[in-house]
Amino acid sequence: MEFSKRTREVALEITRAISESLGLEPNYIHDAMNMDRGLQMLAANYYLPCPQPEHAIGIPHHTDHGLVTLLIQNEMNGLQVEHNGKWLTVNGPANGFFVNLADQMQILTNGKYKSVMHRATVNNKATRISIAIPRGPCVDTLIALAPELLEKEGQAPKYIGMNYKEYIQLQQSGKNYMKSTFDHILA
Repeated sequence: MEFSKRTREVALEITRAISESLGLEPNYIHDAMNMDRGLQMLAANYYLPCPQPEHAIGIPHHTDHGLVTLLIQNEMNGLQVEHNGKWLTVNGPANGFFVNLADQMQILTNGKYKSVMHRATVNNKATRISIAIPRGPCVDTLIALAPELLEKEGQAPKYIGMNYKEYIQLQQSGKNYMKSTFDHILA
């Protein structure tokens, strides 16, 4: 319970900083996304060594659950992100947090903050352990460009708004095999 409470606090501080960086009130994202009624999950992954030296597992994907995902991994780095068409391993201290911003943050900020394509890899040396803690909005929350940003910046929305539950259903529908959910919601 203490871990869950502390990770909620970290996610809140991150959303406050993002709100302020956009010229919004510090609690804007938290309040607009109904995060007080939102979801927080915990997914623990235990990857045994693989016979191949380095091997990608699963399908590359965007962070699609929540607004912010905190990730902790042991000393066996295995998180990779796509950058300019290449996969780069994210190295970091064991037991430190990595912060992945999810699709919903990209939609809310009209692309100012990006959800990155990522994947996990395993190795032939040692076990890899990772813990992902996505924190997100209430399922009935409308995920769309923040109206205050629309007024302030005068840009048209790049994405079609939909509630969080509909977004997750679309993401899990099978229409997105090897594609981004963004392909289906471009405005």
